Amino acid sequence: MNKVNHLSLSEVHETIDTTTGKKKGWRRILSFLGPAYLISVGYMDPGNWATDLQGGSKFGYALMWVLLMSNLMALLLQGLSARLGIVRGLDLAQANRKAYPKKINFILYLLAEIAIAACDLAEVLGMAIGIQLLTGLPLIWGVSITVLDTFLLLYLQKLGMRKMEAFIIALIAVIAGSFLIEIIFAHPHLGEVAKGFIPSLPNDEATYIAIGIIGATVMPHNLYLHSALVQTRKIERNDEGIKEALRFNRVDSTIALNIAFLVNAAILVLAATVFFKTGNSQVAEIKEAYILLPGFLGNLAPKLFAIALIAAGQSSTVTGTLAGQIVMEGYLRLRINPWVRRLLTRLLAIIPALLVVLIKGEDSVDDLLVFSQVILSLQLGYAIIPLIHFVSDKKTMGSFAIKPITQITAWLIAAVLIYLNISVLLNGVLPFFKGDASLVAKGSLLLVGVFFAALLLYVIVHPFINIKKKVASIEIHPEINLHETLVVPEFKRIAIALDFSLNDEKLLAFALGQGKKDTNYILIHIVESASATLLGTYSDDYETRNDKERMDKYIRQLKELNISAEGFLGFGKRAKEIANTVKANNADMLVVGAHGHTGLKDFIYGETVNTVRHELKIPVLIVNL
Repeated sequence: MNKVNHLSLSEVHETIDTTTGKKKGWRRILSFLGPAYLISVGYMDPGNWATDLQGGSKFGYALMWVLLMSNLMALLLQGLSARLGIVRGLDLAQANRKAYPKKINFILYLLAEIAIAACDLAEVLGMAIGIQLLTGLPLIWGVSITVLDTFLLLYLQKLGMRKMEAFIIALIAVIAGSFLIEIIFAHPHLGEVAKGFIPSLPNDEATYIAIGIIGATVMPHNLYLHSALVQTRKIERNDEGIKEALRFNRVDSTIALNIAFLVNAAILVLAATVFFKTGNSQVAEIKEAYILLPGFLGNLAPKLFAIALIAAGQSSTVTGTLAGQIVMEGYLRLRINPWVRRLLTRLLAIIPALLVVLIKGEDSVDDLLVFSQVILSLQLGYAIIPLIHFVSDKKTMGSFAIKPITQITAWLIAAVLIYLNISVLLNGVLPFFKGDASLVAKGSLLLVGVFFAALLLYVIVHPFINIKKKVASIEIHPEINLHETLVVPEFKRIAIALDFSLNDEKLLAFALGQGKKDTNYILIHIVESASATLLGTYSDDYETRNDKERMDKYIRQLKELNISAEGFLGFGKRAKEIANTVKANNADMLVVGAHGHTGLKDFIYGETVNTVRHELKIPVLIVNL
């Protein structure tokens, strides 16, 4: 684990050149297209399938308008995310890091990681179900097999961003093609489908499913991801170049998210035509749909259905891992190896899935799928609200800050999404409070709810109450004024750790380079003979006497050069004695040599430099010998 470059997704940052001199015409336009396709898979992942199937099988085409409204919401919010990345050159995690206090940022980071793990859980379950439906393998084997996609992602990352985008687009084509063929088999009545775009809610259950469709539409990790992916394009950093990038990214988002809308619409239309129209309105699960499809559309339909489900899970898992990298690097400025990151995320998803299948059986998988969506809903507000604040800020966005009408629309969408997600959450939690759970359990859950409500309120009001510009809590590159802040230190007492070898001359030269005419030099040598170790200052063996004579010789020669110096011999543990002598003589700098050995040699010879510098609070100049 190590500190990272401040650039978002630094290994692919600006790796695709879109500038005029390089590309023209269609090649130039196509160079901008790609990021939104990686985003779109989050809108057609296995977590959305259940709500689409329920809506179509129970209410026919009546909820088509809900899908359209969800898509319009997604278009606006993803557009804001792309705008943040293009204009400010920051992803959402980095922008949060600059704007909010350290403790709040850490909580936001944890919530983002939990949301990504929950999203990956839905993808694991979706892929596992698809594998089971296609091959007949037990679900537990399907869940275990999904860990292998770790290696696929690593391979894609080595190929580069364009190859990864092409892979995702190919999977989207598989999903869209599968449902296109199934829709052709189903022969829906287009007139009835069109009527579904007229807003209506037949009953309370339809309202609940509509909330589920909208609530599962915008994924928190997609907002982090889009703001980073747009930075893979190298653009002209002027007003005209930024305007062009914003324009082409709108085209990219419109095409990609409308494809996602058509896929979701196809699932709903398929369920409405095949199940609702034939009186099978009880179909609410993916497995049920698969089992019943052959009776209506033939044996090819369920195979296409399973293939599309696997493709949806696989494409989503790639983007989920990238989002995990973005939030970790953006909030903490830490990077871990890609395979460790992927494996960690995948295990956080696989372990709960395996436990549920082993303990409660395969029939509980759909409940776990719903639970993952509830966890996602908890995090949504903490991503949307800061995003709206950032793109509305004229100080940082300049002329590219969103217009008041867009701000109002964005806040309305945020309010609707947060309300709907809270509604879904309350519907799941209220039965718990009415049950037989202990008062401690109920009280604990209530406190958690109050905490997250307070956090959401803080995220909303923080930019309004933080009128005076404060230094960011975890600033990437803080503002500095060298004329006012640059102070060159003068060292009055410089300590030098000598080993009485040919290296001493080099150490003394470096030390003299740091001092002035009136600097006093403190020469230190540690006697390490057996007698010195046992008797300390009472040692009087040959090595001790010889070291004392050598120290006196150094002091005498330095004084002949009009250099003020004094010498001290230490006895015992080398690192500890050097540190103690430096402190006792109030030295304001230490010059020490490093031999550059590591591993076994460190064990044999010791690690003097590291030990000493951790003991001291003064500058330590390390000279490679």
